[in-house]
Amino acid sequence: RYRSIIDLESHLYRNGTRIIKFFLHLSEEEQRKRFLQRMDEPEKNWKFSLADIKERKYWKEYMQAYEACLSATSTETAPWYVVPADDKKNARLIISHVIVETLKSLNMSYPTITKARQKELQSIRKRLAK
Repeated sequence: RYRSIIDLESHLYRNGTRIIKFFLHLSEEEQRKRFLQRMDEPEKNWKFSLADIKERKYWKEYMQAYEACLSATSTETAPWYVVPADDKKNARLIISHVIVETLKSLNMSYPTITKARQKELQSIRKRLAK
């Protein structure tokens, strides 16, 4: 399964797609607090699922599975960024920074046009300006 993920991401990279993967790491204690908040605040009740509580007993196993997955699928061309997510604002800031830096590294620019096209545009502009 991991090989398939790496193969797909490599294919996408070779075809010009940049992949950034974020793992929002929430501590067990913060998860507990958020579950309580979801139950205490009526507008957040919809977020709460009994399945989440049932799965909490497997916390260590989930962490091991996440670690194995991230280790196996993080590559130079499709890295994982493990973001501490207990503080939502800080997590968003970190993610924004990674995205901005990745976009900067692409050295994007507007396409250039030929002199003939520039001349054509000037002619069209003159006609429209009348």
